[in-house]
Formats: sequence, C-alpha cells, structure tokens
Amino acid sequence: MLSFDEILYLVEKPARYIGGEFGLPEMKEKYEISSCIVFPDMYEIGMSNLGIKILYNIINSIEGVVCERCFAPWTDMGILLKENLIPLMSLESKKPLKDFDFLGFSIQYELLFSNVLYILDLAGIPFKSTERDSSFPLLIAGGPCTANPEPFADFFDVICIGEGEEVIVKVAEILKKFKGNKNRILEECAIVEGLYVPSIHCEEGRTNKKLIHKAVVKDLNSAMYPSKPIVPNIPVVHDRPVAELYRGCYSNCRFCQASFFYRPIRKRDPEVLKKIILEMIDYSGTEEIGISSLSTGDYPCLGSLFSILLPEVEKRKVKLQLPSLRLDSFSPELIRNTRKTGSLTFAPEAGTQRLRNVINKNITDEDIDRTAKIAFQSGYKSVKLYFMLGLPSETEDDILGIAEIAKRIKRIYKEVTSKNDVNINISSSIFVPKPVTPFQWARQITQKEMIDKHFLLRKELKMIKGVNYSWSDENVSLLEGVFARGDKRLSKVIEEAYLMGAKFDSWNEHFNFDIWKDAFSKNNIDFEEYTSEKGLDDILPWSFIDFGVSDGYLKKEFQKSLVGVTTEGCRNECKGCGANRLGNCDTLGG
Repeated sequence: MLSFDEILYLVEKPARYIGGEFGLPEMKEKYEISSCIVFPDMYEIGMSNLGIKILYNIINSIEGVVCERCFAPWTDMGILLKENLIPLMSLESKKPLKDFDFLGFSIQYELLFSNVLYILDLAGIPFKSTERDSSFPLLIAGGPCTANPEPFADFFDVICIGEGEEVIVKVAEILKKFKGNKNRILEECAIVEGLYVPSIHCEEGRTNKKLIHKAVVKDLNSAMYPSKPIVPNIPVVHDRPVAELYRGCYSNCRFCQASFFYRPIRKRDPEVLKKIILEMIDYSGTEEIGISSLSTGDYPCLGSLFSILLPEVEKRKVKLQLPSLRLDSFSPELIRNTRKTGSLTFAPEAGTQRLRNVINKNITDEDIDRTAKIAFQSGYKSVKLYFMLGLPSETEDDILGIAEIAKRIKRIYKEVTSKNDVNINISSSIFVPKPVTPFQWARQITQKEMIDKHFLLRKELKMIKGVNYSWSDENVSLLEGVFARGDKRLSKVIEEAYLMGAKFDSWNEHFNFDIWKDAFSKNNIDFEEYTSEKGLDDILPWSFIDFGVSDGYLKKEFQKSLVGVTTEGCRNECKGCGANRLGNCDTLGG
C-alpha cells in the first residue's frame, strides 16, 4: 500500500491536493464543530467559485467552528485513493471527510449530481440520508440547483434553498447545541427559514401550500465578503479576485433562472466596493480584478464606482475585467480603462427581433450594431457571441438570423478599421426550461431537433470567413433538461448511473450517455416525462418552495411570450413579480 504522500508523485497536478495556499486563515486549534465545504468538481473549477469563498470565510469566522475545503479528485487520484484504501480528505488538515461534523456541498449545475456520489464513495459515507446515523457528518446541499432539489434530495440531510450566508451560521449554532443528536438537529433545522429537511418536510406531503421559503441576505453592504482571498496553487479557470456588485437582475429575460432565483435585487454601494476591491488587490498581488453580477452594465452606481475606483486601480497598475455584458447597457464609459486584450463577450441569445421579444431579451439590432462599433473603435478585434437554440416558437428564420448578425458585425468591423481580420466566436447552447422562470412550463426540443438546428447554423456560419462556431452536446443538454425539472425518482437513476461508472459528466472525455440511458431504462423512466410541455396548473416538483416570485407573475410572463409581447426591465419601475416581500428590492423607486 502507498501513502498519500507517495501517490502525489503519480498523479497529474499534485498541487490540486496539497493545500497550503497563500491566504489560508490560521486553523483553530480548539473548536467545537468541524466542517468542510465540498465542491464536487476539480480544484481549478471550485477555486474559481465565489459562493464557496464567501461561505468558507463566514464559517471560519464563527466562534468554535472550523471550516476546511475538499474538491473532487481527478480520476487518476480517485483510483489511487481507492486502491490504497485512503479515504478522501480535506485540503487543510488532511482530515477524512467522514470525521467532520458537517459537510456543505455546493451544487452549481446538474451534471455534478454523479460527482456527489463519487465523493461520498471515496469518503466511505453511505449515499442515502436514511442510511446514515449520528456517527456520520450531517450533509448539507446548497447552490443554484436547489431551485429544484428533488432529484438529489435523498442524498442529503438538509438542503439550503437560496442564499446560505446567514443560514449556515444558524446551522452551525444548532450543531454546537445538539451535537451527536441527529434527530434533534434535523428538527431544529426544519424550522429555520430557507432550510429544507426532506425526512421531515416530505411527511407533510406535496400540496399547493408552500412549505419552504427561500433564504435571502437582505443587506449586501453589511454582508461578510472574502476580501482577503486564498491564492490558488495553480492557475484556475477564473484566475483573479472578483467583487460582486449586486444580486438579481433588472432585465426579466424569461429563460434566465438566475434572474428570478436571486431576487430581490440588492446592490453594494460604491464605497463598500472600493474598500473590498482595493483590499483584494493589495492582499493578493493580482494584476487583474474582476467585477461580477448578472449584468454589470446595469449596476446603477457604475459611474460613481468608476470615478472613485479607477484612479486607485491605475495607481496600482491593475486591470479591470468585465464579464459577459448586456448589449443595451454597453457604453464607452464601461469600456474605458478596462482590459483591451482578448475578446468582449455578449449574449444576444436569439437571431431575430421576433424571437428576442418572445424570450423578453430587450435588445435590438441597433443595440448589437452600436455595441460592435464601440468595441471595434476601442481597439477590440475579437468578440464572443452566445446564442440559444431550441427556444420556444423558434423557426428556421430565427436560426439563420444568427448568421446575419455575424455578417453585420464583420461589415461593421471593416467600416471601422478598413481591415478584414476580425475574429467572431459564436457559441450556441440548447435551451433548457428551468424552474423559477416563465419558461418552466415549456417543452425542451428532442435530440433530433437539436442536431438538425446545430447542423443548419453550422452550415451557414461556415460560409463566413473569420467566424468560429462551437455548440453544446445534445445528450448533455437532454440530461440537463431532465434533471432541471426532475423529481425524487431520479435519485435512483443517479445512483444506478454512478455505480455503472458515471462521474465528471460535465467533462467531454468522461461523459458517457449510454450509461445514463441504461440507468433510466433500468428504472423504467422515460426522458420525455421531464422534457415535455407542462400545464400551467400542474403541481411541479419544486412547487413546495416559495422563491419570492409569484406563480401568477411567471404565468403572465409565459402567456405574454406566446404572443411575443415584451415586459420592460424593472430598473426604473417595479413590475410586480413579488420578490420585494423578501427584502428591499432596488427596483422599488428606481
């Protein structure tokens, strides 16, 4: 048998597993409760995630509680751990996961479900909550996938619906008070707003009555933020500190789960952001800083933020990095003093104005042309454009419209620069109907339709020089659609698929659709049960959760989409989605 230190010499990128990064907080020698934040994907992905950085910082600030980290070991390490009977451990102290008091899993996307079981298997922890007594850690899930927790609910003791910053503190206090008494811990968690305890709440049955209310952080200005970030040992996907401007979105795009899931809209003030950003720069030594939100150009205080921040950033010779931008919010002010290398990224989503009206993407062809002109005049020679295929009511003309947009952008570039060396990268994904959106009742197109639409667009774009096209796998898209609107029966499918070898499903080299087909077949479940159109009066698997946004508002928006009627964004006027009941929404009063 090899030791842990010995197997580090045999794996790709051993720095993923050694810990000891710059910026680690000093580990407490004495504590009552030990916890570990678990990200069920590899180190490079998890260390780019803002959510786990926030929670790690908060938990370690609680008196008597210590928090460590664990990421999914890549397959080479996973095999060696199993062969040498070494249980999966935390990064900081190399403590086996099964010896912690609680494990907090961050589930960011549907294709991580099998990796949850991969981690539990390597840790020697039974999969089902019903199979675990008080000798095992309490398992808690959080993240965007809790918009519909039912497919993975059987694996967890507690699920945090919504934002976890304040809820996790309450969980830690409950554990401190009732450590060793799992039943009492679950009973106490079941009465905390934002916590779903399947073993207790499921006994109440599924009715139209809301049982769980989403957890919300009402004041971002006073919320704890990791301004002294851990600096990863190796390059990661988003290799820069990030400051969160605000949560929620003013735009009301009907396909966008995040826009509705993270309501009400709450912002940080410019002075608060300045303090956070400068502390991150000075502490980490970074040469680049990111500013993040669902639509950065819509941040109401952007001008004020730039005026007080840019002189300090320039003095430190640090560049600002912008995320994907809304075309109607892009301006010379936004591009000034930001990074001029690489590509600017935009998401028109649909190729025609008609379809953009259906999905309530309130941008016009004029917005697209104006933005392209500003970008090229500012020195950019490369743009990335994101689109979706399979949107409700999509026609062939809508798909061909994507190619027309590419031609226009190429023409604008030549007009601005008198050159032909523009680089246009177009990416298309398949529309997935998501919970907590107006399109949660819509159908997802079939795999054949996905292939046909990709082929048509690819054929058109191949004829345009300077355009590169990438697209999502139809099998992956189908599985995402099934799990997005799945129910409790899918936990058996997930377990079956994992036992047959499914893991790292979000990685092309490991995704095996045949395994998933067999797992569904063995459980007599048809994909179409979850991808077909739903009735507006159907009880959906997540109907027991109150997300703040009213069903009436979502239904009205869905009906408006059927006739292509748009709803103006809510930056200047509240549109009555209902989220203001959860806090002081920034749309109230503009």
